[in-house]
Amino acid sequence: MSTDGFSVRLARSAVLVAGAAILVVETLATRLVAPYVGLTLESTTAAIGVALLGIAAGATWGGRLADALPPRRVVTGALAVGGLLVLAVRPLVRIAGPTLGAGPLAALLLVGFSTLGAVTALAMVGPAVTRARLTGLDDSGSVIGSLSAMGTLGSLAGTFLTGFVLVALLPVAAILAVTAAACLLLALVTATHRPRRTVGTTTAAAVVLGVALVGVQGPCEVDTTYFCARVETDPLRPAGRVLVLDDLRHSYVDLADPTHLELGYTRRLVDTIDTAFPDGEPLDAVHIGGGGFTMPRFLAATRPGSASTVLELDPGVVEIGRRKLAVDDIPGVDIRVGDARTSLQALPDDSADLVVGDAFGSRSVPWHLATREFLVEVARVLRPGGVYLLNVIDYDPLDFLAAETATAAAVFDEVGLLVPPGHLGDGEGGNAVLVATDAELDWRGPDRRAAAAGEDVLVLDPIAAAGFAAAAPVLTDSYAPVDQLMNPYGAR
Repeated sequence: MSTDGFSVRLARSAVLVAGAAILVVETLATRLVAPYVGLTLESTTAAIGVALLGIAAGATWGGRLADALPPRRVVTGALAVGGLLVLAVRPLVRIAGPTLGAGPLAALLLVGFSTLGAVTALAMVGPAVTRARLTGLDDSGSVIGSLSAMGTLGSLAGTFLTGFVLVALLPVAAILAVTAAACLLLALVTATHRPRRTVGTTTAAAVVLGVALVGVQGPCEVDTTYFCARVETDPLRPAGRVLVLDDLRHSYVDLADPTHLELGYTRRLVDTIDTAFPDGEPLDAVHIGGGGFTMPRFLAATRPGSASTVLELDPGVVEIGRRKLAVDDIPGVDIRVGDARTSLQALPDDSADLVVGDAFGSRSVPWHLATREFLVEVARVLRPGGVYLLNVIDYDPLDFLAAETATAAAVFDEVGLLVPPGHLGDGEGGNAVLVATDAELDWRGPDRRAAAAGEDVLVLDPIAAAGFAAAAPVLTDSYAPVDQLMNPYGAR
């Protein structure tokens, strides 16, 4: 067999770049589809599954084509087509995303529609290069092994560079453009013949897709490290601002009135705080999740002298808050960027009166912030008489809300729930506030305060909450299927 003109260096470069490009696309897939289908375990699973399907299909077809055609020609074509399809990934997501809705099936379809072609084409490179480099059976093991290793190294480079470096430095569109350019340039290098017409057609296609890459509009104002984020103005309140992360209205802030609480669950948080602590008393609070910094803003305005430590995972959310939501004007705020679980572990014992949990990955509380082990850390940080408040989104049959209630009851002496009327009915759901404390709490207090404001709230005191969660599991670090409990196929 002939090496088809492939030097060792060129062969290794081809499989390295192709392997890296596949993992860049896979790593970015969940970020790209999150504004439309949410950022969940299902969307992550869809990205991995589609990538593996594309790799399998590309390996099969690449090998077959390399047997029927000159292998180098297959490599050139696969790199060129793969590079062009990498440019198309983001526009395809933005075109199809609004029509598919949310949910696991939508995630699978959207990831497949946008990325399967690019991954399949790039996965054809490996077997075609291997076929070109084989000269006989004597050294076949070494050739196959070294090229396979180089492809794996490319995949590792694509994964680590994207997750640790590129996402923090460049917008998603720029990462895809650089990846596509690397594939297209390598296609030009590997081409044995470069007909002017073919080069011109490929260049024109790259230009058109490059324009589409940046020109097809999506919902993002900015791509942060973890979210597609934007700030919208409330047409009914000139100073009202809504922070939207991916497909979820995450926070509401009135820049002219920090005491205005637009979202119902924030009013339930305040009703509980005002029940548990004397009016106007400054509090030391820890906020798990920054978002629009609604609660730190409210505490600073209504309880002067309060200190709020905000644990926010995404530096981009902090930055957009500073630019658009006047976060730097809130007194007494200490922002710590990083994962809330590890950040909480760094806080001293008995250092907070209040811990507010309002962190989300799409609609679900991140699983590692929902377990008994995490709540033990929350209890450690709280002073005697302290209160833990958690915003939970769940829908009928409310399996996750029940499980989180059971989990909190395994750590705290008293656990109750504040939910809107009808929240527990068939087909209902939305935001609920879980209240956990080791102190005695006037459980009718939030009800009275809501009624005084003309609102209704259903209060489940510890006895009623225990009945609601009687059959639910306690979530632990080894068992916390949060996304599955929230979805219909996780129902009892």
